[in-house]
Amino acid sequence: MITPKAPSQPRSITIDPNPKGELKRIGGSLADEWNLRLLNLVGGSMPIDHSDRETSNEAIKAVIQATADIAPADPIEGILIAQLMAANEASLAMYRKGWAQPPEYFAARTKYLQLADKATRTVMMLTERLDHHRGRGQQQITVKHVTTNNVTADQAIIADSVAKGGATRSNVASPALLATSSERPMPMLIEAGPDPVGAGGGTKSK
Repeated sequence: MITPKAPSQPRSITIDPNPKGELKRIGGSLADEWNLRLLNLVGGSMPIDHSDRETSNEAIKAVIQATADIAPADPIEGILIAQLMAANEASLAMYRKGWAQPPEYFAARTKYLQLADKATRTVMMLTERLDHHRGRGQQQITVKHVTTNNVTADQAIIADSVAKGGATRSNVASPALLATSSERPMPMLIEAGPDPVGAGGGTKSK
């Protein structure tokens, strides 16, 4: 016989209308509840001996100092930095375990190093995403307008050919030809006479 469960009581959650944000440099939020939770999650993800309280506290303190130096500006940055710290610790721990393997355990060493490389790529990806979120990855395009008074004859011809969908070599004059025709008339071409050299390449004997 299955006994139906009693309906759960609704939870009442109160949000502080005036958060102080004293730990914002750690989690990026004005709510210290979030900052502390993120800190606890990062501390628990460290590949250290958590039973050794002194060593654990020193490692977590170092991570907190580094996070404060990066200074997350909002909770998104806080998440990215927290994951960045965890991935960095994981990659270095895998490298250490990989090279600690005896030479005869080549497969185990290779596996550890492969996992370390994967974690390192995660660190790089998170760093790029953090930079992109902060606006460093945006590209700026500058458009310059050229007035008609400063447009040369060559630029006008190029602009006209582009507007008409391109031009072939037959209907676009070169800049040198334009300069020649604008300054002096085109020189006359002298018609060449018959080739005095015979077909055989030598002169006729007398």
